[in-house]
Amino acid sequence: MNMIRLGLAALVLFAHSFYLAGAGEGPHVRGENLGGWAVAGFFGLSGFLITGSRFTNGLGEYLVHRVARIYPAFLVCLVVTVAVFAPLGYVHQNGTLAGYWTTETTPLRFVFSNLFLEMKNYDVAFTPAVVPFAGSWNGSLWSLYYEFLCYLVIAAIGGIAWVRRSPLPLALAFAVSVIVYANLPAITPLLADTNFALLAKLLPFFLGGAVIQALSKWIGLHWAGGLGSIFGAVLCVALVPTWGGQLAAPLIAYGLLWVSSVLPSPRLVRVHDVSYGFYIYAWPVQQLLALYGVHNRGMAVYILSSGAGTLVLALASWLLVERPVMRAVRRRRKTSSVPAAVGGAAPATGTGNQPETAGPQAQPESEAAVAGKA
Repeated sequence: MNMIRLGLAALVLFAHSFYLAGAGEGPHVRGENLGGWAVAGFFGLSGFLITGSRFTNGLGEYLVHRVARIYPAFLVCLVVTVAVFAPLGYVHQNGTLAGYWTTETTPLRFVFSNLFLEMKNYDVAFTPAVVPFAGSWNGSLWSLYYEFLCYLVIAAIGGIAWVRRSPLPLALAFAVSVIVYANLPAITPLLADTNFALLAKLLPFFLGGAVIQALSKWIGLHWAGGLGSIFGAVLCVALVPTWGGQLAAPLIAYGLLWVSSVLPSPRLVRVHDVSYGFYIYAWPVQQLLALYGVHNRGMAVYILSSGAGTLVLALASWLLVERPVMRAVRRRRKTSSVPAAVGGAAPATGTGNQPETAGPQAQPESEAAVAGKA
């Protein structure tokens, strides 16, 4: 699955390249750019994986895993932005670092205003300014807030015993989420809240993946189902305006899972899950390259150089932040399970002593199979 998620992250980079290079909006499907569809795919896969995690862990253990997977790398990304990217942009624009720490949006304000995943400021000290898409160092991070809201939704739903026993509750929750999004024009004036609109847009994709997780022990992964899901998803998107993608969310999730099961993947990608790092660092790398005029050398050069630079930072994020944090969480988990084992008491199902599942059957966690991100 690492390979398919890395491919989705690369698709986001490709889609953003047109905006960041000032080359228009790039390819769109049903009014959504390819990056938006890639994010939908991320949410579908995340819904599948995260639901498996919730069903096999207690609430506390589940939340620890979710925070550990998404937050440390996000926080480091904010710090790297104000310590590396923004200073380079400031010097390029002003010829000096004088005033960098006191110019709005100040670096400290950027970090602290965005500290809880919800992005409230995108610029740092009026940088980046002399680029085609000015005023934003990282336009990709917005989705992480909604990803975590989805984690909380499945945390609440997964605490109900009936949900763990039957796929029906998750199917009903998915149906309600699609109905809400389909009727969003009538609901939005009552709330006047952009956060709700974006959550309503993304939650069906997450719950679509959750439905597939709930059904996984009955349906498995088959080539006929995979191809049928892809064809069905294309029909939904083509025939149903506005909310066809949300309606097709379970089909999208199943199709991506099937593709991930047959897609050849280099061993390095199977072992090292760099997709999250690739996603969160692509935009600032692209902005830095645009600052130095790389986008003027043609889209192919801009996209390939952006991908290469992003891959270096993604690997560093994985090796220096994400993997060490997850290892620490697993060590704590193993240590906390020792007293129960010594005392002879068998752990109850869902207490956090079971492996997270990434498929129809529970598998031991690998370093690259810890569930879930956007």
